[in-house]
Amino acid sequence: MAGQMTAARGGLTFLKAAVALQTLSLFFQATTAGMLLSSSHGSELHHIGSPVMYGASILYVLAAILAWRPGGGSPRPILYATGFLVLASVQVALGIAHMTSLHVPLGVLMFGLSTLALARCWVSKRS
Repeated sequence: MAGQMTAARGGLTFLKAAVALQTLSLFFQATTAGMLLSSSHGSELHHIGSPVMYGASILYVLAAILAWRPGGGSPRPILYATGFLVLASVQVALGIAHMTSLHVPLGVLMFGLSTLALARCWVSKRS
């Protein structure tokens, strides 16, 4: 019983860290996007941050699965993480296509959703 509780706490800690990393990478992307839109200096940083943000989204899915698995709780965080990975995939495709009129608002939406997910993790009753 104590081992199961420790595994569940470890999964939640990993989930919190994954969501925090995702939110931080999105904030970095927003900052470099602002630099990119106002000058050419943010271009390289924004391109470097893109796979980091996508990797953070994949890590969020993995963390959600691992947090759900030991306790057998609700799979809802997995659905949130998977939906976010779909948004990240669309975001990358829009960025590659240089469709800034859709890429920028979707980035703002993703940052807001990630911030909400981070807040939800930190005020969760299970933590």
